[in-house]
Amino acid sequence: MLARRLATILPQMGQDERLEASVVASVAGLLRPEEPLLCRRPFRAPHHSVSDVALIGGGPLGRPGEVSLAHHGVLFLDELPEFRRNALESLRQPLESGDVVIARAGYHLTFPASSMLVASMNPCPCGYFGHPRQPCACSPTVIRAYRNRISGPLLDRIDLQVAVDPVSANDLRDAPSGESSRDVLARVVEARERQTRRLGRSTAHCNAHMRPGEIRRHCALDAAASRLLESAIDKLGLSARAHDRVLKVGRTIADLAGAERLQAAHVAEAIQYRQLDREGL
Repeated sequence: MLARRLATILPQMGQDERLEASVVASVAGLLRPEEPLLCRRPFRAPHHSVSDVALIGGGPLGRPGEVSLAHHGVLFLDELPEFRRNALESLRQPLESGDVVIARAGYHLTFPASSMLVASMNPCPCGYFGHPRQPCACSPTVIRAYRNRISGPLLDRIDLQVAVDPVSANDLRDAPSGESSRDVLARVVEARERQTRRLGRSTAHCNAHMRPGEIRRHCALDAAASRLLESAIDKLGLSARAHDRVLKVGRTIADLAGAERLQAAHVAEAIQYRQLDREGL
């Protein structure tokens, strides 16, 4: 449910984004006559039995895969450890570069694949590890083997790793209504406009697309924030990629808060979201 709501709080696609997403959908034969251009950001949720080709693209006809069909939208992978290992590993390059390069005997294709990856998984095979009331029936070895189905390099490319605690029946019935998607969207649009002004004529359209030079320029840290990040890298063994991604997330947190400078609190929150790194799993 949360993953499907995510597309509703993303800014509307610009004309260039609509054209790019529509071209991919047209190549796949998904455009409807009554909607020659996509108006809403794509949301793709393939089943965990999806093949490598269906996820990445290719095949006899050289069709775009799910990661390209989600271009400028959301790619949701439910039950992430149940996906084929090869299929998941093939996502590494698209997540890093924003496109898919497919080289076969009969063709060489490049498809755009700048999508937001959202994934969900149980904490263990039985689903009750860490549950406050239901005991877990899995051994530590089984839990580790289950989580190790997701490789470290792939996990390194997932910026937010957050546990979702169980909700009681009383909370489901009596919980007050929260913010509407429209209210959240307004904050997101404001933060995105702030990023656009900061990046100027850069090829990056938002914080996620910043190159190393832009990260150094727009994510400068004061002494306290720098010490905090250095300590987290040493204790958690974060990679250079994770270092840059923490800075991008921290910069986005600051933008959502309306802060001009990246502060230690923003960096701390960004580190806090890398929960699987902190657990050492």
